[in-house]
Amino acid sequence: MGAVGGEGADGGIRADRPVSARVWDYWLGGKDHYEVDRRAGEAVARQVPGIVSAARTDRLFLGRAVRYLAGEQGVRQFLDIGTGLPTADNTHEIAQRVAPESRIVYVDNDPLVLVHARALLTSSPEGATSYIDADVRDPEHILDEAAATLDLGEPVALMMLALLHLVTDDDEVRRILDRLVGALAPGSFVALSHACLDVDVTHTAVKAWNESGTPHPLKARTSAEIEALFDGLELVEPGIVSCSRWRPEPNPWGEPQETMTFCGVARKLPARGRS
Repeated sequence: MGAVGGEGADGGIRADRPVSARVWDYWLGGKDHYEVDRRAGEAVARQVPGIVSAARTDRLFLGRAVRYLAGEQGVRQFLDIGTGLPTADNTHEIAQRVAPESRIVYVDNDPLVLVHARALLTSSPEGATSYIDADVRDPEHILDEAAATLDLGEPVALMMLALLHLVTDDDEVRRILDRLVGALAPGSFVALSHACLDVDVTHTAVKAWNESGTPHPLKARTSAEIEALFDGLELVEPGIVSCSRWRPEPNPWGEPQETMTFCGVARKLPARGRS
């Protein structure tokens, strides 16, 4: 959860205000955050008890999506934008367990994420892992840098989890997606998750987040608006659903509880020829 905006014009690590990637780390039970992030995370969680569950189901969706893409679909390249702070089972670890030759590029622009990524995001010998310090609002730079590690003429899985709701301008979201998806080869996939207004508690969560002092305001969207982010792509089953309900692991307790973060995975089809 990052790659939007910076922590300061000098690119330095800010400890005087909460930062989305570090609050997210706190909710996931990590240790790479500051007191200001804990206070913000606790303030939001007090008003919205489901926010921690939403963060964790989003993370579990990442694992299931990467296993699906690397396993069932044979994808060997991943562009993970807004990766956030490294934790257990990062994209490259999951993909390279399935296929050690997988190549992964991470993108974020939080200086603390950069420090940890350089130290921890190491690859299998057969594959490759790299990190780009970039803002999602500059897709051209991301694509230029990613091409050093990824072959954009072959299928790539574009991962954008808990990211686009930090871009509050709808036209800018569309511009970003059009450029990134447009650069992908047919047979590529897009996986994203996004705060969803169809869940009542989301309204409270957005208000609490935007009042927490974060420099990254959040705009939740409806499930129909989230589905529209995949325009021109072919959604795979089960379509747009709560992260907890996207291809969940079998369990004896029935359907998982819905959370406020929804998700989807879609395939880029070959361009249609002229009739």
